[in-house]
Amino acid sequence: MALIKSISGIRGTIGGKPGENFTPIDIVKFTAAFGTWLLNHSTGKKVVIGRDGRISGELVNRIVSSTLLSLGIDVIDLGLSTTPTVEIAVKEENASGGIILTASHNPKEWNALKLLNSNGEFINAEEGQAVLELAEKEINFVTVDKLGNYEVNDTYLQKHINAVVNYELVDIAAIKKCKFKIVVDAINSTGAMFVPALLKALGVKEVLVINEEINGRFAHNPEPLPEHLTELSNEVKKHNANLGIAVDPDVDRLCFVCEDGSMFGEEYTLVAVADYILSKRKGNTVSNMSSTKALKDITRKHGGEYFPSAVGEVNVVKKMKQVNASIGGEGNGGIIVPDFHYGRDALIGIGLFLTHLAHSKKSIKQLRGSYPAYFISKNKITLEKGIDVKEVFKKIKEKYKNNPMNTEDGLKIEFNEDWVHLRTSNTEPIIRIYSESNFETTAENIARKLMKDISEAM
Repeated sequence: MALIKSISGIRGTIGGKPGENFTPIDIVKFTAAFGTWLLNHSTGKKVVIGRDGRISGELVNRIVSSTLLSLGIDVIDLGLSTTPTVEIAVKEENASGGIILTASHNPKEWNALKLLNSNGEFINAEEGQAVLELAEKEINFVTVDKLGNYEVNDTYLQKHINAVVNYELVDIAAIKKCKFKIVVDAINSTGAMFVPALLKALGVKEVLVINEEINGRFAHNPEPLPEHLTELSNEVKKHNANLGIAVDPDVDRLCFVCEDGSMFGEEYTLVAVADYILSKRKGNTVSNMSSTKALKDITRKHGGEYFPSAVGEVNVVKKMKQVNASIGGEGNGGIIVPDFHYGRDALIGIGLFLTHLAHSKKSIKQLRGSYPAYFISKNKITLEKGIDVKEVFKKIKEKYKNNPMNTEDGLKIEFNEDWVHLRTSNTEPIIRIYSESNFETTAENIARKLMKDISEAM
């Protein structure tokens, strides 16, 4: 079991020993530290919270709320919500910050605190380090007459949907005209509330939802990867649907299934949306360096410039601001539309993708065929306690010293037109190994070779 502290927040497995797992004591400790940090860096004292559909969600919510109130902070609780919805609400409410109670794509035994600043964006590494340092110090709580106020606000589902529907590049008339039939895999979390409601607002009348009970007992591994979406694929074919939509438990990642049950590919969610955005607004793009090079191709086609960033939403957002990107995100199906808000958002992604599909007058399979046919092999190796990852990477770096290399985030090695990226995860005790090539077998062979090198270096 695990407790992980990173720029992606504080996350771990429920139960076990404090300091080693995500226990009530740890939840209080890190919530109090974050609340104290906010009080030290803001004139306000209001925090927005929201949670996904996890089994432990209500428990964690109560602990987090009570801890913040005990610091004299006012809490606006959105209840069952999504990561992008909380991000939007922080700005709308002029809050000092926000906490999203979700472990994103991790299995049901995990939960986490995702920490937001007053802009509704993830705190950066320096701010995160300050919170971690505060967590090791003595925290002062307020007296009874200075406790914070608690408020439930259930209006943001509709506010978020309204924002998507009213976004200038979302064409509801075109979407309605296509009369799409869509199957949604809501993975037993809040996507079951938000995605069907959005599709209805976009004029999609035929929507079938699978895994729609919000109970946190995920029907399959919640990471929206091809191997986990076989049920969605089968349902799309069974019902002769135009496409399938899959999100993760906190609805910030988005991927699609084609009408024949094949995968559109989570890497190509951003590629397709960027293609549409850039056809309307010339500009630059950003994705993390573990994402497909197809985005670079599309960006250049539209006369823009592509920029890579380190992995992690906060890093992508930082780079997007630096280069004034028109669109950005991550190859895991994360779409960031800067003038909507600086956060991965599956809902705006759906609105823009369906508009693009409608305008293209193609089937989703045909649309996918219009993009470069690159293949990414995504693998991981579990890290045992005591493994010195820096030493492992040092050995790999020495072995491939004659290849072009980037060490900004882990180790990215180029092999002519192909590449492999090795890095430790912000959210799990693993090393991720992503490789890309024009040929699937080549990508897989590169990954296997590097996995063997890592095992030998451990």
